[in-house]
Amino acid sequence: MPETITRSNISGQIATLTLDMPDKGANILSSHVLNELEEHLDNLKNDRDVKGLIISSGKPGTFIAGADLREFVASLDADRADIVDLCRRGRLLFARLHELPFVTVAAIDGICVGGGAELAIACDRRIVSDSSSTQFGFPEVKLGLFPGWGGTVWTPRIVGLYNAVEMITGGESVDAGQAVTMGLATESVSPEKLLDAAVHMIKQENESGSFLKDRERWARPITMSETELGFLGVTAAGFIEQQTKGHYPAPLAALEVLIGGSSLDPQAAGELESEEMANLFGSPVNRALLNVFFLTDRNKKQTAAYQSATTIESVGVIGAGVMGQGIASANIRRQIPTVINDAADDALQRGIQSVLEQASYNRDLKGPDVEQTIALAPLLSPALETEEMKHCDLVIEAAVERADVKKTIFSNLEEIVSSTAVLATNTSTIPIDELASSLSYPERFLGIHFFNPVRKMPLVEIIRGTKTSDDAIATAFAYAKKIKKSPILVRSGPGFLVNRLLLPYMSEAVELLLEGVEPRAVDRVATRFGMPMGPIRLYDVVGLDVAAYAGKTMVAAFPDRVLQSPLVEDLVAAGRLGQKAGHGFYHYRNKKRRAESDAALNPFIDKHKKGVRDLRAEEIQDRLMLPMLLEATRVLDEQIVENARDVDLGLILGIGFPPFRGGLLFWADTVGAGEILKKLERYQGLGPRYEPTERLVQLAETGSKFYD
Repeated sequence: MPETITRSNISGQIATLTLDMPDKGANILSSHVLNELEEHLDNLKNDRDVKGLIISSGKPGTFIAGADLREFVASLDADRADIVDLCRRGRLLFARLHELPFVTVAAIDGICVGGGAELAIACDRRIVSDSSSTQFGFPEVKLGLFPGWGGTVWTPRIVGLYNAVEMITGGESVDAGQAVTMGLATESVSPEKLLDAAVHMIKQENESGSFLKDRERWARPITMSETELGFLGVTAAGFIEQQTKGHYPAPLAALEVLIGGSSLDPQAAGELESEEMANLFGSPVNRALLNVFFLTDRNKKQTAAYQSATTIESVGVIGAGVMGQGIASANIRRQIPTVINDAADDALQRGIQSVLEQASYNRDLKGPDVEQTIALAPLLSPALETEEMKHCDLVIEAAVERADVKKTIFSNLEEIVSSTAVLATNTSTIPIDELASSLSYPERFLGIHFFNPVRKMPLVEIIRGTKTSDDAIATAFAYAKKIKKSPILVRSGPGFLVNRLLLPYMSEAVELLLEGVEPRAVDRVATRFGMPMGPIRLYDVVGLDVAAYAGKTMVAAFPDRVLQSPLVEDLVAAGRLGQKAGHGFYHYRNKKRRAESDAALNPFIDKHKKGVRDLRAEEIQDRLMLPMLLEATRVLDEQIVENARDVDLGLILGIGFPPFRGGLLFWADTVGAGEILKKLERYQGLGPRYEPTERLVQLAETGSKFYD
């Protein structure tokens, strides 16, 4: 196997170990690389001429991107003792860096995360480049784990327990400036000066000997009073519980290891780390989150495979409503000149203001950044007439969800834009072929379906019509990548992927209300399952009028199994449209516009009530999830998407399906097809929407899985 680590010398007395994994875009710490590192450390230990060691990367913009996760997957079913040994091996190997008889320096340019950060933190000193790509962090909690190669031991000793708790339990990386401020790095320099700075640091350390004093200090327990430790533990645990809602055990486990290990010497703290890591490794949450990682990685590779036929230099957006604003904002945020159109001048003016506010939103300010607003404003052009879009490379329609309106818009656009321009619709349910039926050039027409709110939702469905060209698809993928979205390819059909699966879930929630279940009880079961909000609350956020219109499209396509409750239609007729109207299933007549139970809803429910049943939480969960799962099997049979992984990624990124369950079909695999068939037997009296599909029956008969 080709070598990843090469050794060289500077001035005869400073050794360098350079990581450059062959045929890979990033360095990762595989078992082979760890073996190489061990061999180099053996040689360095006995080299009396060496006065210092620099560890660096031969890949600009990337130091080390973590451990080899495919090796992790291969070890998921290993015995507990083997997992402890695996952690111990990495920790003791890295610990040898500050046991060498000379100073060790990590020279970091770019991404340094996970196992790479643990390797760097085991060095005496770290210098980082001031490149915008430099990130230092421990994202292991996002995989259901925590740093297991000494990260929980050395990080709190170097940056303090408070900083270590924040970094390791939160899983977020810090940039070069933050790394220097908290003491993770000694200094930040330009990438081209990184190696020289490391050499200079080694000379300084040899003169001062300060690294030896730090080694002595780090070898002792952390000094902190019981009161301080108790306060940190309680406050951090409370915050973690609030953020994870108990669904993600790794952050709390990391907190316990960090606090417990702080009063121990490094060797004992390391053993605690290894033992506790074995409790998480291979757990259901760890497996699910690893699956999500690979889903995302697969999507990146798929996206990279599409080569754009048309370079998108300018975009037009038809419609200055909520979705149009979000799309235009995503464009100018990525420096893409955008023309936004609306036939109503007042709507256009409101839309422009909202676009700029969204595009310049600053999380630290919790609002728009005025300077950023001024800088982005020249990129946005208002237009009352679509003729002003004649030079746009891509035009996205985000008008009202009516096929007749959309067809008229595109017929006009065809005569305005250039012959190479791509036309796209943001429709959420209307089939692409229906909208393309009146076009002269349907090959350049497709769907680019964003999700609301556009600023927060990463998913974009790229929807291929029967006549959509490969060039148009490639252009859409390149555009989505340019605005930092995650696109998935979907074949046209009613509701496409996400909405087709979402509507059965939402419709069933309304049926539960008519069977006597309180709205909050339905939502509570959904959020305990892990959904970001319950389906009844989701109706109010989306808008009952929008949901009703989308529901009609689905009923027309699948009348045998899709429900359109008259309750929703009655609420729309009464003006109870949801949050935007102040009331829907809940009311929002309070200062913070929070959802509150509304007694005025009861007469609407009573009008259509189907009796009162005492439903347990398990049955409510089944009623919400099983129709969505069955529809997913039909989507696969119709080849709306390529495979189960597209379904799962689409739901995770599009509706917030809980990552800790790995995706809808990954979750179904953990339950088992046979068990799901048993569940479905209980609900056969409810009609065709609960009839098992042939695919599900076959999986149960063969003992197979969706992910096979």
